Amino acid sequence: MLTKTQKYLFRKKINELKNIRGQHTELISLYIPPERRISEVMAKLRDEYSQSSNIKSKQTRKNVLSAIESIMSRLRYFKEPPPNGMVLFVGMVGEPPKLVAEIVEPPLPINIYLYRCDSQFYVEPLENMLEEKNVYGLLLIDRRECTIGFLVGSRIEMGAYLTSRVPGKHKKGGQSQRRFERLTEIAAHEWFEKAGKKASQLFLERKNLKGILVGGPGHTKREFVNGNYLDYRVKEKIIGFYDTGYTDEFGLRELVNSASKDLGELDIVKDRKLMQRFLNEIRKDSGLAIYGEEEVRKALETGAVEVVMISDSLEKYKVIAECKNCGYKTEGTFESIEIECPKCHSNMEINEKKDVVEEFSELASASSSEFEIIGRETEEGEILYKAFGGIAAILRYKL
Repeated sequence: MLTKTQKYLFRKKINELKNIRGQHTELISLYIPPERRISEVMAKLRDEYSQSSNIKSKQTRKNVLSAIESIMSRLRYFKEPPPNGMVLFVGMVGEPPKLVAEIVEPPLPINIYLYRCDSQFYVEPLENMLEEKNVYGLLLIDRRECTIGFLVGSRIEMGAYLTSRVPGKHKKGGQSQRRFERLTEIAAHEWFEKAGKKASQLFLERKNLKGILVGGPGHTKREFVNGNYLDYRVKEKIIGFYDTGYTDEFGLRELVNSASKDLGELDIVKDRKLMQRFLNEIRKDSGLAIYGEEEVRKALETGAVEVVMISDSLEKYKVIAECKNCGYKTEGTFESIEIECPKCHSNMEINEKKDVVEEFSELASASSSEFEIIGRETEEGEILYKAFGGIAAILRYKL
């Protein structure tokens, strides 16, 4: 079972690899399962090297051969693959071409042996490892609109949004009113059929669906579920009904908040409770809540932090960089690893790089502090990112 920190860092590494593009089919992805012998892999690479010597484009041929040579030189340091296997991503990128070489040891065992040369790295098997096992369906409905979504870990995903043509209230009396009421009920029936068909389709297609939360104003949600509009397999997964003021995308958050007691130990509920505790300490001005990168780092170094909270949207790196053109050196925290030299305006070379999330996770571990990555799906998570810069902590004692 991966921790939230491991998931976060692994997902970030995958996204970095996913965004790399080669000029041609010259980026190599090599998946080596734990049981595969390195000697067999080397034989495969020698065969690929021989075949790649026939590539017509001189530049592509040179880049592919360089990548294979780089992989072979790295594999010589391994007697056997790590316990979960390994994945090598190697290729020439940019202009002038620069070698990118990453060795990834996945958190779960690799079950495929694969060599692929393409214009981008092949990361789908690694993405599958991050597939969330706790998925809940979210359904909001009234006679005007229907929103279908999913709670995936601590992330809320939009599935579909539908609007109806059911008429509103009618003020006329007599036969006209009765006829209008009949037409309204027919329209409502057709609307429920349409919404039920779409909801059933999306919920049945979703893997790992543990339950479904149904929300909306008034009694309409129960009328809808009690009718024969949902597939019986979907109805069996319904956990409960919750009153919400909205049935649009905003209502998905409201639905999750309303159901938080029934959802218990889910990440999104724990995140929300933790942030509420932090905000309460801020309101009380107790001196036990701090925020900001430097303030929290200092408190961690002194061992004063009980729990540190970092937004999952934080993009910061602790970097040591040097300009090869003029010799200027710098060290600090940056939001990008593309750093321009302030003296000569050329791109600086990165000598060392560490994600701030990884740095704070290590500091928290060293001081026996809890470490939590907070999603932006809740209102409190959004406040952490926007109002407190994405880094905050609750202290054991006042500083």
